[in-house]
Amino acid sequence: MDNSRQQLKRTVKKHIPKDWLCELRIAYRIVMEAVNDIKRTGIINLVIITTMTAILTLFGVLFRGTLSLSTFANELGNVLEISVYLKSGTSPSIVKDRIREIEHVQKVTIKTKEESWGSLKQELGLHDVTNPLPDTLRVKVDKPENINEVFGKIKPISGVEDLGYAKELAKKMQVFMHVANTTMILVIIISAALTITIINNTIQLVIQSRKEEIEIMRLMGVSNWYIKTPLVLQGAFYGFASSVLAVFPVSWVQVPLQNMHKFFLIPSPIYAQNIVIITLLIIGTAFGAGGSLLSIKKHLQV
Repeated sequence: MDNSRQQLKRTVKKHIPKDWLCELRIAYRIVMEAVNDIKRTGIINLVIITTMTAILTLFGVLFRGTLSLSTFANELGNVLEISVYLKSGTSPSIVKDRIREIEHVQKVTIKTKEESWGSLKQELGLHDVTNPLPDTLRVKVDKPENINEVFGKIKPISGVEDLGYAKELAKKMQVFMHVANTTMILVIIISAALTITIINNTIQLVIQSRKEEIEIMRLMGVSNWYIKTPLVLQGAFYGFASSVLAVFPVSWVQVPLQNMHKFFLIPSPIYAQNIVIITLLIIGTAFGAGGSLLSIKKHLQV
């Protein structure tokens, strides 16, 4: 019965001509309801926005720091190479072609024993000594986490005598990136939980203060979305306003991070600050609106 009524309602609604001026008035009324709800909340607005700003600032600072740390890790990863030492009489170009076919291999460079020996003789001042060095291939891998896989595939290739790389550095980089990513996920979860809790309590107070008004609107047949939307807009406003305020302290972190990049001669991540600001605005608004929706479902049976 309910399904047939809903279907009939949709069918009738399709054939009703749209009055854009009327819809504009409804949208205006909804926005004004949200504004009035914010005014009713009074001084609590300041407490809510301040608390959410602190939470989002913490998230923003960690997010910006993680972007820089990821850049450092990637740059260190680019320095990591596998040194492949060839047996005497082995053609470096043949082994190079075989290695280049391996997945995750980005670049292979040949370092002949003559080139290596010439550099070493100049550094150490050696003369009239037979060249003891083998031909070497320098293998660059696309990501540090793939270096072990590539290492294992190069080892059995015919003509390879020995190979090595900075294993401990690669392991530390993997652990470091794992910790950074896990921390970011935990911060997002904690930020979401705290934000939603704050918004939930606030919207509950608004619902209680407007309980009779909402009951009257329901008796008059006012649609559910008309009742819900101002509350969702109120939560979104808290999230957006807090995000905007959080941008300022997060921006202060930008200068020391850029100085750190310059000191270590590592380029700063492109558009990092813009990415952080956009992410803050999206997450803050989404968490605010999401907290309102959850509160509505919990405390308002519409």
